[in-house]
Amino acid sequence: MRFALGLVVHFGDLIAKTRSRETFSMATVTANYQDCIEACNVCLADCLACVEGMLGKESMNDCPKCCLECAAICRACVEAMAIGGKHAGAFCKLCAEVCQYCADQCGAHDHDHCQKCAESCRRCAESCQAVAA
Repeated sequence: MRFALGLVVHFGDLIAKTRSRETFSMATVTANYQDCIEACNVCLADCLACVEGMLGKESMNDCPKCCLECAAICRACVEAMAIGGKHAGAFCKLCAEVCQYCADQCGAHDHDHCQKCAESCRRCAESCQAVAA
């Protein structure tokens, strides 16, 4: 979770820099994206924990490789939403697809970290779908 909290701090700085370049409303970002940003940050942290948990373990599918891909798109999605980017909805649409795939892959494993990752990925996929709609 430490990593995800660092992202929040980083994006606060990013938002401050963006505000100085263009009109930007944090209220708009908060109202439209806050739940999705939070779901993406949790998913990102749980995906990275799953990767760590799978070190040295055999996998019958794309776990933990899918977790790295999922963490990357979650991070990009958070960045796009944090700046109120024009293509944030497109990022969210892709993020939902990748998260659902990761949930399916990790959900097939019995490890606690995989089950936690799968649940976070499902929540993130639902949140991203709502933003992308």
